[in-house]
Amino acid sequence: MEFELWWIWVIIGVIFIIGEIFTAGFFLIWFGIAAIIAGIIAFFELSVVWQGVAFVIISAILLAGTRRLAERYTKKQPPGIGADRLIGKVGVALEEIDNDKNTGRVRIDEEQWRAESLGGNVITKDSKIQVMKLEGTRVVVKKVE
Repeated sequence: MEFELWWIWVIIGVIFIIGEIFTAGFFLIWFGIAAIIAGIIAFFELSVVWQGVAFVIISAILLAGTRRLAERYTKKQPPGIGADRLIGKVGVALEEIDNDKNTGRVRIDEEQWRAESLGGNVITKDSKIQVMKLEGTRVVVKKVE
């Protein structure tokens, strides 16, 4: 009966690997690999305890070993990449920026952005502004004197 258990481990492993295809990041694949290795152990008729221990230990090793690798490749973007490139740039207010009225649009380079005023001060249309930070899909700006 234990001889047939290896099929169950292989099926579980394949399910994890297929699940990896439909998810972001490398997470499920390690459980899939560990399940297949547990299936190999089951094929050689080692006890269920050894199979389970192998599954847990191999999963833990693969997860821990690849965590550092994943962190290396998913570091926070350095300044100047993506939307963060706007921080410090100067632009112009296309409409009055009033946080209380929820109005404000600015042009930075060739792009238009929804804007909020840093500190809540009203900034008039056509004023020169500088981007201080990003909050979601809005830039937070201050008036440049």
